[in-house]
Amino acid sequence: MATSTSVPHADGPQDVPPGSAGGPRSGSDGGRPRQKWRTLLHRLDLRTAPYAFITPFFVIFAAFSFYPLLYTSWISLHRVELSSLNVMEWQGLDNYTRLWQDEQFWNALLNTFTIGVISTVPQLLMALGLAHLLNYHLRGSAFFRVAALTPYATSVGAAALVFTMLFERDFGMINWGLSLFGFDNIDWENNKWPAQIAISCIVIWRWTGYNALLYLAAMQAIPKDRYEAAAIDGASRWQQFRQVTIPGIRTMIVFTIVLSTIGATQLFGEPLIFGQGPNGVTGGADNQYQTLGLLLYQEGWRNYQMGRAATVAWAMFLILILVFVLQRLTARLLSGTPIRKR
Repeated sequence: MATSTSVPHADGPQDVPPGSAGGPRSGSDGGRPRQKWRTLLHRLDLRTAPYAFITPFFVIFAAFSFYPLLYTSWISLHRVELSSLNVMEWQGLDNYTRLWQDEQFWNALLNTFTIGVISTVPQLLMALGLAHLLNYHLRGSAFFRVAALTPYATSVGAAALVFTMLFERDFGMINWGLSLFGFDNIDWENNKWPAQIAISCIVIWRWTGYNALLYLAAMQAIPKDRYEAAAIDGASRWQQFRQVTIPGIRTMIVFTIVLSTIGATQLFGEPLIFGQGPNGVTGGADNQYQTLGLLLYQEGWRNYQMGRAATVAWAMFLILILVFVLQRLTARLLSGTPIRKR
């Protein structure tokens, strides 16, 4: 039942109902808990929102990267066949010892290194020159940028099939072009260095435009006043490129080197299709262009030894870590930065 409050008035005291003008504010006490609750929600939003945004990445990474990494390391310590994955026989480090003594592994490692060098070095140099040309104000520059990215958008299967026909021994266009200059037909597939050069051409064609656009984005971030100052000092185009452009995109160059190193270590599709596919020769008749990726495929899906395949996968992972450490040390030594001892 509502009560009234007596308020003094000129004609005498009058009853004023609660909530009306002049009466007590009944909602003032109830508003304080509501304000505290809103403040708490605001603080929780500020603290937990960033973690909520990045949680999907870590969930996907844990499901599709971290868990397979741990499971592969566990399989590498067992003898596991593809036909019976639930049956594991403990081997310990025997798979790693056997891999260390396997000549085929060292051959695949050497092929991976040579193909990586003869594909990465020309690729990055060509990408740097292409980006330098695209950095100028050209007519139809948008068309050339899209055209440079087209090979990257092409599937590796289609690109490898086309290049396999181009490098065919008897009816390939490459041998036809060389015959115009008096060269004999080259057996690109069955000879070691021609096969590796042909595979490197596929890699160069697919990734040059992609790296060129990365370099172009880094070049466009360089302030224009640096070029103007260099031009005032009398620097030529080539001197501006060496003394302004290259130092300005040094971080991007390191990034593309790391990215290309990872791609070269995991090279699989190009040599597989170049060698007539999964039902044909894997890595050549004499394994002359067998890479670590092909060796992993051979151990797991041709020899049905998943434990050995997992060992090759972990060897590739450890090799990448070693390469990154060496690259970091080399970069510090070249830049003159002292190596910190912990």
